[in-house]
Amino acid sequence: MPFALPPISREQLAAELAKHSPEPLGAGAVDALFAHYQELSLWNRRLSLVGPGTAGEIVERHYAESLAALPLVAREARCGLDLGSGAGFPGFVLAAARPGLAMTFVEAREKKWAFLLAASRRASLPCAALNVRVAAPPPAGLPARLDLITSRALKLSADMLAALAERLNPSGCFLLWVGGEAPALPGGLVVDGEVRLSGSERRRILRIVRFA
Repeated sequence: MPFALPPISREQLAAELAKHSPEPLGAGAVDALFAHYQELSLWNRRLSLVGPGTAGEIVERHYAESLAALPLVAREARCGLDLGSGAGFPGFVLAAARPGLAMTFVEAREKKWAFLLAASRRASLPCAALNVRVAAPPPAGLPARLDLITSRALKLSADMLAALAERLNPSGCFLLWVGGEAPALPGGLVVDGEVRLSGSERRRILRIVRFA
């Protein structure tokens, strides 16, 4: 059910983010994330993008779980794809934290896709958004070559992982937010690292790469 997000100042958001981010965030990143929170506050009044909670809880539940992936994201990564982007977690947050990373959001629901476009404009981030459904073979319009593919909300099939893996650059990777059970991986992909998510015994981010 739609509701208004709790108000938070830029300074308060910066302090909350600093508690959880594994890397220091620059002023530009904080500005972009504050712009995202402001836009999220507007849209959440008529479209349920995130559930209720205090501002601090929302930061910890959504922004912090996205920022937790930063140690797994190569600083050289330039082209990323976020599947099932919804409210922009993790794709928008990672794009804000890594200014050199241009993300393409994939969101099947038109209203959420429209939100992603509005939030990107407000934050002045060079992100694209596609209003398509994730499928195998991949839909038209996805970047041909990728350094990073992320998914927090979708469970990707082995066929989908295999199809997308063909677009990964040699040093590229998938980052998947999962529970206790790891996804079934097609041949040619292997788990290369993980980050445990705070406050949960099972939830983690897996880094998956191609092996020669």
